[in-house]
Amino acid sequence: MKVTPFLMFQGRCEEALNLYVSLLPDCRILDIARFGPGSGMEGSVMRARFTVGGQEIRCNDSSVKHAFTFTPSFSLFVDCESESDFDRIVQGLAEGGQTLMAAGNYGFSRKFAWVNDRLGVSWQINLAR
Repeated sequence: MKVTPFLMFQGRCEEALNLYVSLLPDCRILDIARFGPGSGMEGSVMRARFTVGGQEIRCNDSSVKHAFTFTPSFSLFVDCESESDFDRIVQGLAEGGQTLMAAGNYGFSRKFAWVNDRLGVSWQINLAR
């Protein structure tokens, strides 16, 4: 059995993939399949897989409109090895999004931040050292 997180977007999946690959070390797109003519939103992402930190994540652009989106109750937790990576990732993910907990020392970590990116996905960023 394998359990894989799944992120459902509504037309912005490829934008999310490009953002994550540009910001996160060890992040790469494994594969993308697109909707063809007459199915879904032609050219949008029917299904895709990417990895970050060795964790595979699946995603797509839903061909059905939903009244719900992402919530911070599910987040991706990233342990950064360097302060420069931490700062770059937090800044990049927060740009156009929302900061839930600004970067700081919260006692459980000397540097931690929680942000929703511009696509609504929630990220907890931690400086591991």
